[in-house]
Amino acid sequence: MLDFKKEDIATILVRYNVAMEKSMTPDEAAEQLYPKDPQLKAVAVAIYEGEEDDVIDALDVLLDAGKDPLKLIDEALLPGMAVVSSLYDQGIIFLPNVMMSADAMLEGIDYCKSKTKEIPEAKGTVICHVAEGDVHDIGKNIVAALLRADGFEVVDLGRDVPVDEVVAKAAEVKPIMITGTALMTTTMYAFKEVNDKLIEKGLKIPFACGGGAVNQEFVESYSLGVYGEEAAEAAKFGNYILKNGPDIAKMRNEFHTH
Repeated sequence: MLDFKKEDIATILVRYNVAMEKSMTPDEAAEQLYPKDPQLKAVAVAIYEGEEDDVIDALDVLLDAGKDPLKLIDEALLPGMAVVSSLYDQGIIFLPNVMMSADAMLEGIDYCKSKTKEIPEAKGTVICHVAEGDVHDIGKNIVAALLRADGFEVVDLGRDVPVDEVVAKAAEVKPIMITGTALMTTTMYAFKEVNDKLIEKGLKIPFACGGGAVNQEFVESYSLGVYGEEAAEAAKFGNYILKNGPDIAKMRNEFHTH
């Protein structure tokens, strides 16, 4: 049996911040992640709180100070959403919070775009869809919102999307990734059809699939499949592809292990 003195236990608690974690609220956790600049922080706080009007007001302060509208997307809006994403990854806040924040950030992006004639360059294009025969699109909507919030151009095909439509759009826009969600087990086999038809056309595009109907084993049974357990993983997949290329085997090893 281990014999700890009271002072030893106190030291361990301080060393691993256990005491702090137990008492820290989401607001306090967010406070540690905000930008130091007060004006940039105001944007981040508004995004965290999901207050669209406050995001616009905070952006107006920066615009009135002569800041470039498009640079504010990278310097104010994306860092604000990064705070939210970090808290979500740590289990401190949950999807409804993330969705409200994403909506507020997207409103800010649209506002910044309206203040300039320049066209911002998206990170890359991602196609999102719900499997043919499946009308449950909440998961897809979350994936699309989080991708847009991270700077990706999203082609949202909607729900119950025919296999051939997915493949045709992929051939047209040449995305860096395709995402598919399925809630019903009777519809998930459409993903295998999409996979096979993409291969036939020589389109070796990572195909990130998730939803209640699928699991890692099923998704990785087809050659382009990468399993996404959480909606937030879609943006991580996209950023990985931009940095490392569309190597599906490496993506599987990076994000999931059996």
